[in-house]
Amino acid sequence: MSKSGTFKSSIGRKIAMALSALFLMIFLIQHLTINITATFSPETFNELSHFMGTNPVVQFIAQPILIFAVVFHFVMGFILEAKNRQARPINYKKNNGAANSSWMSRNMIYSGLVILAFLVLHFIDFWLPEMNYKYIAMNPEDPTRYYEELLHKFHSPIRVGAYVLAFVLLALHLLHGFGSAFQSLGQNNKYIDGLKKFGVIYSILIPLGFIVTAVVLYMNAQ
Repeated sequence: MSKSGTFKSSIGRKIAMALSALFLMIFLIQHLTINITATFSPETFNELSHFMGTNPVVQFIAQPILIFAVVFHFVMGFILEAKNRQARPINYKKNNGAANSSWMSRNMIYSGLVILAFLVLHFIDFWLPEMNYKYIAMNPEDPTRYYEELLHKFHSPIRVGAYVLAFVLLALHLLHGFGSAFQSLGQNNKYIDGLKKFGVIYSILIPLGFIVTAVVLYMNAQ
């Protein structure tokens, strides 16, 4: 492949990565909006969870798209990391990487791996039991079950600690990824500084919201 073709394919991968990242950022807002209701209104949480768990559009269209986006984002991230490593000069390791890039940008792959491990835990904790409840055990739907099931998962301090750590790393991942996503989409212009400031606020508040939710649920479960 020519240098021009390699450049275009690299840009294409970065744009695809950015689009999947923005989609997942929107999902995080929706997910937090539902989860945080469990801290002050179990009834509201049950109602919202019941709607999300039984609505066919959510279950058979939105959910598969979300799973695909998660898998795509991480696979594309590993591909881009491998390509970047191949493109670096041999003496790269001799240079001081910190002089030209932030800690977050140099360690996106590692924070991403921890977040991926968290997502696997999250699937084991919630998604697989939900699939078993509805489609294997064929239990009758109980619209009041969701809060108690959620509370049960946050009884262990070790599990809550793992969630808190994962969301701290998610915040660091987002702090770099938010601005990088907009740059990949060609928004490296006069608006990029404002977008980056919004990204900082988003990257702190969204993970913080999940952390607060986990801690409050842990205290309620004791």
